[in-house]
Amino acid sequence: MSGEETTVDLNSDLGESYGIWVLGQDAAMMEYITSANVACGFHAGDPSVMRRTVRLAREKGVAVGAHPGYPDLWGFGRRAMALSRQEIVDAVVYQVGALQAIARAEGVPVLYVKPHGALYNQAERDPQAAEAVAEAVQQAGSRLALVGPPGSALAAAAAARGLAFVPEVFADRAYDDEGRLVPRDRPGSVITDVGAVARRAVEMVQRAEVRSVGGRVLPLTVGTICLHGDTPGAPELARAVRTSLESAGVRVRAFARCRG
Repeated sequence: MSGEETTVDLNSDLGESYGIWVLGQDAAMMEYITSANVACGFHAGDPSVMRRTVRLAREKGVAVGAHPGYPDLWGFGRRAMALSRQEIVDAVVYQVGALQAIARAEGVPVLYVKPHGALYNQAERDPQAAEAVAEAVQQAGSRLALVGPPGSALAAAAAARGLAFVPEVFADRAYDDEGRLVPRDRPGSVITDVGAVARRAVEMVQRAEVRSVGGRVLPLTVGTICLHGDTPGAPELARAVRTSLESAGVRVRAFARCRG
């Protein structure tokens, strides 16, 4: 091994409350993460929630990114929608722009974009959707980084446009033999044992690999680890992951700041 310091980012999807409905454990998660993916109002969130989330991130020293999704509040952005390429571009630009305006009012830069839910899944495998997302990110700000699955169509689209791409992995989700996440509706798709998730996070970073549900050892490039904030015990899980990484000599730091 080289003497270079190993670093990794911990991100979480936050700001997903809406009006009087509260979702997630944002304040608690901010104690352990380094990047906050803020919902932009299409799949979740509203202007006031967005502003509160950005303000909290500023107070905790957490980097802010936009988390745009399909215009589907009812389905929480997890249902595929037949949007055209241009409609995806426009929807993403609109959402990123809204968060940029709110963040500017709070004196906080928006540093990256991570698609949400069904849009994320579609951009992983569909080159047209991936190119639409990448084009939108470039239009919203050429210095914005794009977060997504390693080895995906989204990664290729980012490279084609010269965008910084940050490969994201999930320590609490099972991977199939092709390196994709096992759908949530299948048994064993979500790993709930806190110790197992923490150990898995360390192995992903240090070994750059993950074991699939079929027993295959798959190579994995890790730039950021997603920690879900809307599941029971999420803050305890986040604390365990961060503690385990730091105990293993891994520096936990926002990837956007690693880029200087």
